[in-house]
Amino acid sequence: LSTLLSLTGAAFCRWLGIASFGVPEKLGCANLPLSGRQQELCKRKPHLLPSLGEGARLAIAECRSQFKHERWNCLLSSAAGAALPPPAASVFGYELSSGTKETAFIYAVTAAGLVHSVTRSCSAGNMTECSCDTNLQNGGSASEGWHWGGCSDDIQYGLWFSRKFLDDPTKNITGKERNGLMAMNVHNNEAGRQAVAKLVSVDCRCHGVSGSCAVKTCWKTMSSFEKIGRFLKDKYENSIQISAKLKKRIRRKEKSQQKIPIHKEDLLFINRSPNYCVEDQKLGIPGTQGRECNRTSEGPDGFNLLCCGRGYNTHVVRHVERCECKFVWCCYVRCRRCESMTDVHTCK
Repeated sequence: LSTLLSLTGAAFCRWLGIASFGVPEKLGCANLPLSGRQQELCKRKPHLLPSLGEGARLAIAECRSQFKHERWNCLLSSAAGAALPPPAASVFGYELSSGTKETAFIYAVTAAGLVHSVTRSCSAGNMTECSCDTNLQNGGSASEGWHWGGCSDDIQYGLWFSRKFLDDPTKNITGKERNGLMAMNVHNNEAGRQAVAKLVSVDCRCHGVSGSCAVKTCWKTMSSFEKIGRFLKDKYENSIQISAKLKKRIRRKEKSQQKIPIHKEDLLFINRSPNYCVEDQKLGIPGTQGRECNRTSEGPDGFNLLCCGRGYNTHVVRHVERCECKFVWCCYVRCRRCESMTDVHTCK
């Protein structure tokens, strides 16, 4: 079962390795870490290769940003999981197939990253298959003094491509191989996409004499990916544990809660997370020894939580920088050389 789980997570997430390729379109679809169906889609739509790379980079960067102060910080060792094909293994390793809350966040943020990057490319006019949202043209409310204009982000093509690229490769898997983990991953993919759709906002620009707002031109725009990341982090904090046994539908693990509905935007997990405190080379968990902590914080970056009760070491770091710079006529800048000493605390 563990081998199957590893291969399930690996096969459909190795596309994240594209993030390590500078310009993926120069290599072509056949030379990129894609599954069979993903390669077929890539060959039919090679113009989307830059968006694939950008989507992977966007997702990885946001994951690391959201978890940078926590025990699990999206920076797992490259030794993680021999069953995972490089270079995706060095991105998330064991977490791709562990079925934990962290797996849920990874799948959601990567699906969201793909929607975001493809939609941005559409709005920028980089593709012939999609552009701005034409359904909103010439609409609005004259009585309220506004109309649709500009270039509204049309996320429908991005949603379609993300589903086709990430979910379709699993559709021909049936029977015992279509396990609870696979259903969980597909659900979390959709939760990431729903986050992008839910956070679409309306921006407006005023027009009128002397800066008055007699008429407004409005358009729909996606939220920043940072905002989407925060939304998904909140869903991660409130994620729902489900049963590993897949019957007719996904169910909560707790029998007393099984009648409570599961929503599309909820993040789901099967297995409880390890504590990430101690290094586990087999799983590629680096532990928190040597991580920098905040001595005065009571949050996840504080020594009590991050260092797992082991305490911390303090060492002094000397900083040298240019300061008090002044322009001298003519024509150079004169600066002083300033030194400062900072206490740095790291987990034992």
